[in-house]
Amino acid sequence: MIRDNTSTLIVFQRLLDPILAISLLSFLTKYYNVHYGIPYILLGAIAFLLILPVFKATGLYRFYRGEPLTAEIPHILLGWGIVLSILLFLGYVTKFSAIFSRTILLAWAVSVPLVLYIAHLSIRIVLRQLRAAGRNNRTAVIAGVSEVGCQLAEQIQQDPYLGIKLFGFFDDRASLNLSNLHGKPLIGTLAELPEYVRQHAINVVYITTPVWHEETLASLMAELQDTTTSVHIVPNIFMLDLMQARFREINGIPLIAVWEVPFSDLQYVLKRAIDIIFASLVLVLLSPLMVLIAIGVKRSSSGPVFFKQHRYGLNGQKIIIYKFRSMTVMENGHTVVQAKRNDLRITKFGAFLRRTSLDELPQFINVLQGRMSVVGPRPHAVAHNEQYRKLITGYMLRHKVKPGITGWAQIHGLRGETDSLDKMKKRVDFDLQYLKIWSLGLDFMIILRTFMVFFQNHNAF
Repeated sequence: MIRDNTSTLIVFQRLLDPILAISLLSFLTKYYNVHYGIPYILLGAIAFLLILPVFKATGLYRFYRGEPLTAEIPHILLGWGIVLSILLFLGYVTKFSAIFSRTILLAWAVSVPLVLYIAHLSIRIVLRQLRAAGRNNRTAVIAGVSEVGCQLAEQIQQDPYLGIKLFGFFDDRASLNLSNLHGKPLIGTLAELPEYVRQHAINVVYITTPVWHEETLASLMAELQDTTTSVHIVPNIFMLDLMQARFREINGIPLIAVWEVPFSDLQYVLKRAIDIIFASLVLVLLSPLMVLIAIGVKRSSSGPVFFKQHRYGLNGQKIIIYKFRSMTVMENGHTVVQAKRNDLRITKFGAFLRRTSLDELPQFINVLQGRMSVVGPRPHAVAHNEQYRKLITGYMLRHKVKPGITGWAQIHGLRGETDSLDKMKKRVDFDLQYLKIWSLGLDFMIILRTFMVFFQNHNAF
């Protein structure tokens, strides 16, 4: 019955998305008093055919049981963005785009993802309430009393919206600490598990055995094949410091990517496009200011306008970054002394530039060159990298992405001199956290907060 209900829900939801999109298009034509003729019917038909495969490819129709209610938002936005891009391309190639009302198309483009999310949210809320009330539940047992097994039991117990009714544990060891089982009994041994599954119609078996004896596991799996239960093996990956962990395979061999680049190829293209657009706007709009700064730097002390320094970029490759010169020195060797408060090397004009972060404006040129991104971990001098990579675990993981003009650490006040190992470790911790929680929305939020934080920051000197 559970599978039948799930299949019905999947079909209903997948048909609901294109139906809602077409209904919105029809509604908008009536609202703006435009005839819903053949062009709009054809547009709706093409959208209907595109939505299902595109949304499926972007991962919208996977199971979200146990995930936050906002988990579908990026999939809806990405899928709808791809559909719109295809429609715009077809309209441009066929020259049909001039037939449609720009107002209707804009309203349609904005309203569809909002309505689709409301529909998906409503379905998920109804399902969660049904599960909390004991409907649409799945029965489960855990094979193996281990740390990860106990954590799994705790999460199942604490979240009734998961819709999982946990019966208890199975394990072969006689001497076990049963106080961590969260009120669930030790039902029996692993050998007794298959028969228990058959008698009680258990839907799911979670295998979390702490010691992987191949013969025991193979025997258990063979016995469970004689049931209709779903079997999930839960590896203890919590002992690792995961960063965008993903499951992959090579010709059928499963892999767990423990440390991985936080975005997909498509997301990388979108992030790069945003970098180019944003950097171009900044350089064009602020070019008069940059000319004035260049004059000020030249008049403040002898030396070049730009300061060039080697730093580590993507994958630890050396890059050259640009800044407006704010000091009387040009340190770029094996020893680089960080700027300190009241540093005599800093010019008066340079102190103003550093305090307002205007000295970093030339780094938007680095962004256009592809060496940097607008948002990412701040690049450190090569000398500092070589120093801290030996002292801070995971330091070099921050180079899995391009360095940024601003970042997660900077908007949390971790900017300026790092005169102690503890300060640098805190900055690196935020950089690694950024890689773990990355999203395009997070990048936009960091950019917005940067304007507020940088100009009132007192750590830069």
